[in-house]
Amino acid sequence: MLGLSGVFGLNGALGSGAMYGAGAMHAWGSVSGFAGWLEATPASTSIKSVSWVIPFVQSIHILMIGVVFISCLMIALRVLGVMRTDEPVEGVWRRFAPWMWSGLVVMAATGMTLVVGEPEREFGTVSFWLKMALVAIGVTGTALYGRSLKSAAAGAPAVFPVSAKAASVLIVILWLAVIFLGRAIAYDKQVWGALSPHA
Repeated sequence: MLGLSGVFGLNGALGSGAMYGAGAMHAWGSVSGFAGWLEATPASTSIKSVSWVIPFVQSIHILMIGVVFISCLMIALRVLGVMRTDEPVEGVWRRFAPWMWSGLVVMAATGMTLVVGEPEREFGTVSFWLKMALVAIGVTGTALYGRSLKSAAAGAPAVFPVSAKAASVLIVILWLAVIFLGRAIAYDKQVWGALSPHA
């Protein structure tokens, strides 16, 4: 027979689950409310009023994330010893880093435009929030990665250590995940199922 402690424990667990669910619903309600407010602003209305603006900005956004990814990939392949092995890594970094950072700036600007233009579409998806988290991690990680490469380049190693190669692979995978999540925003319900707010 279930004792009193078991009953109270079960009730406590159910209560905690209910409180968590209520908190999640409250948080989602706040985000949804903000999205609705933002969509009604003149800036959002102006963006939506011109039919070609959002498709054009989306195209630039996609192009820029491609620039960022290719730039990171070229640097990572040099560290892995797959490409441009006749060039010092510092030279490869100097060649591709400006493209990468410029791409990130344009990507941020176009991304903000898309959020203002379609806030409910963006804020209402799991993919969007995961993408934002990974972009923040990616920017920080890439900056630290570049700093570590500059330090390693001072010794001009013929072969980079395993830690540097592992970091190169992780950076590439991270930006691939950002690309996937950006595409998944349009298919959030199909990708995440019951986890999607639209389920």
